[in-house]
Amino acid sequence: MEMSKVIPVILSGGAGTRLWPVSRSAYPKPFMRMADGESLLYKTLERALRMASDGHVLTVTGRDYYFLSRDDYARHPQARRDRLPFLLEPTGRNTAPAVLLAALYVRHHFGADATLLVLPADHLIRDIDAFVADARRAAALATDGRLVTFGIVPSAPETGFGYIRMGALIAEGDAAASTAIRKIGAFVEKPDRETAQRYLDSGEYLWNSGMFCFRADALLEAAQQHCPDVLAAAQACHATASGSGSPVEFGREAFAAMPDISLDYAIMERAGNCAVVPATFDWSDIGSWKAVSELDADIQTDAAGNRIRGSAIVVESENCYIQGDKRMVAAVGVKNLLIVDTGDAVLVADRERAQQVKLVVDQLRKSGHDSARFHQTVHRPWGSFTVLEDEADCKVKRLTVKPGGVLSLQLHHRRSEHWTVVTGTAKVRVGDREFLLERNESTYIPVNTLHRLENPTEADVHLIEVQCGDYFGEDDIVRLEDKYGRAGSSIDKPAA
Repeated sequence: MEMSKVIPVILSGGAGTRLWPVSRSAYPKPFMRMADGESLLYKTLERALRMASDGHVLTVTGRDYYFLSRDDYARHPQARRDRLPFLLEPTGRNTAPAVLLAALYVRHHFGADATLLVLPADHLIRDIDAFVADARRAAALATDGRLVTFGIVPSAPETGFGYIRMGALIAEGDAAASTAIRKIGAFVEKPDRETAQRYLDSGEYLWNSGMFCFRADALLEAAQQHCPDVLAAAQACHATASGSGSPVEFGREAFAAMPDISLDYAIMERAGNCAVVPATFDWSDIGSWKAVSELDADIQTDAAGNRIRGSAIVVESENCYIQGDKRMVAAVGVKNLLIVDTGDAVLVADRERAQQVKLVVDQLRKSGHDSARFHQTVHRPWGSFTVLEDEADCKVKRLTVKPGGVLSLQLHHRRSEHWTVVTGTAKVRVGDREFLLERNESTYIPVNTLHRLENPTEADVHLIEVQCGDYFGEDDIVRLEDKYGRAGSSIDKPAA
């Protein structure tokens, strides 16, 4: 049977708390860059485009991540912006609402028989050819109305993953083959180590990858049968969609009213027409720094088992992973450590306790510390800023404004600002005056004064901003106009 149109759906979001300090809520795991410079999101797009009919890839992500995602996609030579629609979530939700909204969108724009290939953006797969071959097997099965998931052949008694018990053989072929397509016998929760070892020894269990493939109409029919309340809430939310093109946004109240439930619980565990494709490709969900330390193929291991990314010196140290992107890191007489330095934060952890990094983030959030949310460099739709100094009496930033980038028309109640251009030409408004600011020129913005800065050129503008006052939080921004739809929003506030 000929495959229907395939629309990959990328699910991108999540805090990635086990990968702090690189992954933070304002710059989460999908945007982490591997040693080759590519983000996990970019790599997911690369895979998706190999399967996409006519280059259409749908992304479901948070509103705060739209511009980051769009800019990352723009780097791909085959990506066309008009074929990369976005559905923006106003707040975090689980996979069932996200996928059902995607299915409703795909049914409306591409037809009820279009096939969704659901891909989380935080997985690492290196063998793209093998992935494409397995995805085509899944899409062919989905054409027949099956709800298909991908299982990963386990390599260890892993306790951090859910499992799938394989059922009867579906496809013609060798029933003993480890890659034979099967019905799903059962979904199994994360086991203890003894149970995980038993699953591994039996050969009848796979890791649950969280990737799916099904026709839009088949999924929606299954939702109507097995979770009609979730489907009804998704339909009500979909009816609030605004934006004729991309991105599509939804009403906050309607979105929040959707049940917080995974696709596995809502549909896959209840439906009888499910199948699992055992993956022939390599896979990792990169769930901890220990996993990162073992995956980076571009990093060599020295005679003592140490692996270094960035600048580091090790003296009489063994089995350590050190990542220092900005500063020199020195390790003396230590063993089995994970050391990650991002310039504004340093993680030092025992390799075997890597999962507990999330407890650090919990404490940072409870104390209200900005490092749980923001990096030293914070990305914005117009570019980025890097905090150079943050003291009680002043705050100093280096701003990079992309070509065509425009900061919002704004004012501050509790601080004044001084701008000095170090590279490029900026167009500035201060009060009622508008003027150009060239390299090595400065201007002053008093408290409670309307101001705006934009880059009218085709090259980046870099400037130094010095803030003086008694409070320098990002929530002391009163936006009157904004090119990116943030006027009156809390997108920049440090609190979640």
